[in-house]
Amino acid sequence: MDQSQTLFQAAKAILVGGVNSPVRAFKSVGGDPVFFKRGYGPILLSEDNKEYVDYVLSWGPMILGHADAEVLQKTWAVMQNGTSFGAPTALETELAELVQSFVPSMERIRFVNSGTEACMSAIRLARGATGRKRIVKFDGCYHGHADSLLVAAGSGALTHGEPDSAGVLPELAQFTGVLPYNDIPAITAYFDAVGHEVAAVIVEPVCGNMGVVLPDPDFLPTLRSLCDQYGALLIFDEVMTGFRVGLGGAQSLYSIVPDLTCLGKVIGGGLPCAAYGGKADIMTQLSPMGPVYQAGTLSGNPVAMASGIATLTRLKDPAVFQAAVTHTDQIVLGITELLAQQRVAGTVAHCGTMWNVFFTEGPVQNLQDAKRSDTQRFARYYRTMLAEGVYLAPSQFESNFVSCRHGVVELEKLMHAFKLGLKAS
Repeated sequence: MDQSQTLFQAAKAILVGGVNSPVRAFKSVGGDPVFFKRGYGPILLSEDNKEYVDYVLSWGPMILGHADAEVLQKTWAVMQNGTSFGAPTALETELAELVQSFVPSMERIRFVNSGTEACMSAIRLARGATGRKRIVKFDGCYHGHADSLLVAAGSGALTHGEPDSAGVLPELAQFTGVLPYNDIPAITAYFDAVGHEVAAVIVEPVCGNMGVVLPDPDFLPTLRSLCDQYGALLIFDEVMTGFRVGLGGAQSLYSIVPDLTCLGKVIGGGLPCAAYGGKADIMTQLSPMGPVYQAGTLSGNPVAMASGIATLTRLKDPAVFQAAVTHTDQIVLGITELLAQQRVAGTVAHCGTMWNVFFTEGPVQNLQDAKRSDTQRFARYYRTMLAEGVYLAPSQFESNFVSCRHGVVELEKLMHAFKLGLKAS
């Protein structure tokens, strides 16, 4: 038994399922999870001292790679003065100004500690600002585990959603409409029926939680148009896509201005940090200026602010982001060629620095398309990649990520492992 297996057995005796987030348990790919003790650049070092090229990157935040010297230096310097005050600091304003310089639609900003908090709070704000109850989300988009968002599609296009987890009340789910991603007729029909009752539409503008699915050209413009027509708010969940598909997020890539934006992951540089923000007249409905309440003891804590400032300051140099984009493009080209050579049914989806391989033919435009993937083949491929020292997201329906520290050596290792993975699967 290796060290990771020993540690997993110990963890299962005290942690639920041995993990603190379900996908880490490797249920969909088989085997036991790898326990890591160190990260540097594009590399993770396991408890058994094996190096892995990391394309998970803490599920996105580590765009500068692990243990970036400037991020560590800035964070350590701030930690010397204390880790949390529960009071205002200048660092909060500094990070907010940096965020706004990348995402100008965020005229006013509120920091929180997780993407779940950001999306949950944005929904509450939308309901408070509009005085309406209904929200709309899309099947396959994940916005955190708040009750009103942990809802699956109902049986028909105009039915309300159904609880996607035990403990989520049907009374809450009935106010959440769940529609197919990229389905313009469905969202149009929904608004024609109940549009004047809709507080907000929340969407991953590029969906990373079903394995990187891009919007059809008219999908996001249609959402913007319908929200304007019926007085609903458009919320972009850019927790994953922020600073990943483009430095200004998907909204800059597709030239769509949402009313509210949710950010996370990259803005904390690897520490717990998220934010939501948008038009000033909407955001000022929040307490202490307005009637919509939201608070957080550790929100805006100086350590997370320092890490975020160091990260976003580095991203001001376009070459840093471009290095990660270039590496992603090389991955997509190489894998596409290998799939063709091996005559394996597969589609490589990508946007900016996010990428994924679907083991299915044809384009993937929504959750139903993604579910056609051969998940058993993915599991076999995944285990081979892991054995070869390449750490990918342990699910067919998640995105992989690239950092500016990935280079030629890492690309060659990925391609070698992928070729073996195809043969083994």
